[in-house]
Amino acid sequence: MIRTLHVLDHSIPLHSGYTFRTAALLREQRALGWETFHLTSPKQGETSAPLEDVDGLRFYRTPVATGTLARLPIGKELVLMKLLETRLEEVAREVRPDIIHAHSPVLNVLPAIKVARRLGIPVVYEIRAFWEDAAVDHGTTTEGSLRYRATRRLETRAIRQVEHVFTICEGLRADIVARGIAADKVTVIPNAVDVDAFSLAAPPDPDLLKKLGLTSKAVIGFIGSFYAYEGLDLLLEALPAIIEQKPDVSVLLVGGGPQEANLRHQAEQLGLKHVVIFAGRVPHKEVGRYYDLINILAYPRHPMRLTELVTPLKPLEAMAQGQLFVASDVGGHKELVAHNKTGILFKAGDRKALAQAILELFKNSERWPELKANGRQFVENVRNWRNSVANYREPYSRVLNEFGH
Repeated sequence: MIRTLHVLDHSIPLHSGYTFRTAALLREQRALGWETFHLTSPKQGETSAPLEDVDGLRFYRTPVATGTLARLPIGKELVLMKLLETRLEEVAREVRPDIIHAHSPVLNVLPAIKVARRLGIPVVYEIRAFWEDAAVDHGTTTEGSLRYRATRRLETRAIRQVEHVFTICEGLRADIVARGIAADKVTVIPNAVDVDAFSLAAPPDPDLLKKLGLTSKAVIGFIGSFYAYEGLDLLLEALPAIIEQKPDVSVLLVGGGPQEANLRHQAEQLGLKHVVIFAGRVPHKEVGRYYDLINILAYPRHPMRLTELVTPLKPLEAMAQGQLFVASDVGGHKELVAHNKTGILFKAGDRKALAQAILELFKNSERWPELKANGRQFVENVRNWRNSVANYREPYSRVLNEFGH
């Protein structure tokens, strides 16, 4: 039996693609008969206790960073890593893992390397996105800046020090190998879905349609966090051309995030305030009811390093529910979506192409059952967590053999 201590940025009960992927990975590792232990960084925020049980998983928590240094640039990262290092060593000495498995960002793996070396335990690193690319999208740096280059060097240094690297897609794997890392040291654990957790879309709830003003509307929708890279501004730009040919269209945006105020302002400036419905954040257990209201989901991610390299979960979740969607042809989408088979791809950053893709899909409703069935079949047979997590077996065994376990 393998005992693995996972070091995480944050976890459930917080909701994000990061936490949902983590929970799925942990449950499937346990299904293999492995023991898993889980520690979150100070970025989890204030918690009620140093140990917390959530949905059948127990998480060790790290205290949040406090003091003057924790409020300063660079200082807060140093404090975070020191707190995590201290807590990680405590937990590792208690649970005595065979492997320390650190998940991105790089702030988690640097303390893990220190602790692993002191305790003589192998450490592996799972990269879901590069910290420097996420910072570009958040607007805290620009590609090629001094901070960007320094963070990239830090990431590369960490990759070279660990026993094995895992990542979520071929785009990130190619980038890692291009940094001089041996190809057999990098394994893809693809994003996937738990098919059993998603039921096929049901008829829309008439009361919810009425409440949101969507009765008798053709609904384009997005459910998730409103980050700049998601390209929701492009969807609103494309909307006038869509309405010109299909006046009964409305857009339903469910969720929230950094771009919400900008999107509300954009809708008002375009005179589309009555057409774009902001439903706000909804409890996770209610999300399915909102998906049922949507005819076509839109994933118009902008072309940039982050979206070209990283595969998202949303298109897979749409396929699991038998939903229709259009998605920009960034690398992360092309790795998941078979154009005209499981979904519709359009030229990234092109509002005319987005409008055309949506209008064509509305016009050709006879194709909907086939597209929906193809998507569901893909996640059932290929992109499920059981298949993905099986990819840990060989690298884990190799690392443990090298360490004489």
